[in-house]
Amino acid sequence: MSTGRALWRRVPPWAVDGCLVVLAVLDAWINLYGEGTPLVWACVALGSTALFLRRRFPLAVFLFTLPMTLFMDVAVAPITALYTLAASTRNRPMLAGCALLNAGVDTLVWPLSDAFDGDRTWTLVQFVYTLATAVAPVLFGQLVQARHDVARQLVEVEEAREHERALHAQTVLASERAQLAREMHDVVSHQVSLIAVQAGAMQVAAKDLDAREAARTIRTLSANTLDELRHMVTLLRASGGRETALAPQPTLADLQQLVANSGIETTLTGELPAGISTTAQRTVYRTVQEALTNVRKHAPGARAEVRLWHDAHHFGVTVTNTAPTRPSVALPSAHHGLIGLKERAELLDGILTAESTPQGGYKVELRAPARSD
Repeated sequence: MSTGRALWRRVPPWAVDGCLVVLAVLDAWINLYGEGTPLVWACVALGSTALFLRRRFPLAVFLFTLPMTLFMDVAVAPITALYTLAASTRNRPMLAGCALLNAGVDTLVWPLSDAFDGDRTWTLVQFVYTLATAVAPVLFGQLVQARHDVARQLVEVEEAREHERALHAQTVLASERAQLAREMHDVVSHQVSLIAVQAGAMQVAAKDLDAREAARTIRTLSANTLDELRHMVTLLRASGGRETALAPQPTLADLQQLVANSGIETTLTGELPAGISTTAQRTVYRTVQEALTNVRKHAPGARAEVRLWHDAHHFGVTVTNTAPTRPSVALPSAHHGLIGLKERAELLDGILTAESTPQGGYKVELRAPARSD
């Protein structure tokens, strides 16, 4: 069936219209039995050849077929014209009027003076019959038009689904980019900044010229790496989303090791409620990690305190450091770390605050509702 439909679609429209014109002329010739006045044959020629224009001017073509319908009992030309008109317009009152007009003209006989001389009942029956014949192509044309509308709507629905799938893929990609940006900053920046700080301290303490130059090179490369990382994170955030579904990695069990390797005199106190989600544990870990990174970068020589806490309604972590005891090493920073921490806090329906302390230090606090677990 699909093969036949495909073959039918390959037939050019002009060939179809040409065949219809031939059939219309043949239909008229059979009804006239080869006889007819020049006026009648002129109407046949007008009504039949007008079918070439049925796709562009369907209403005019239908009107051109009416004269030949008046002179003879033809079917091909008026039915074709009615079908084409019904398939191309949505004006149903006009279609009903055209069907009535076709039935009325087909019921009349020429000359018109003889139209009402016969049996009126038979005339009414003939009118109903011709009206039913005229309604059939109209209904079929409307059915074909409805089928085309449904097919077009299905195409639009499929296009909308494709667009929705593309948007979903873009959303997932943006979410993964945001996650990647956050992980790059949290993990790589933490390690590279520690290398830069240690290299700076080595450069100051080293007495050998070669060792001092090597430390300076390491610190310079670390600073350049942080700067490049900052640009990469900015690019990733430009198209990143605010949520992520990637599985968390660090947990509270890794906090002690993080504090021990921070290179800062740090105390870890308190505890969090048992059974908090891995997402919450990861958020606490990253908050501590970023806070200690900032202490190394901006407050050399300072001591830090990491305090885990919880009450009946909230849990969180507070990281406080004292004032620096020596000048800090200038390292690139675009504050992506605090931005990432605030985003993580929002995922827990919590808040993150970062502010200076009256003693010249700094305090970072994460507070999240217990129900987010």
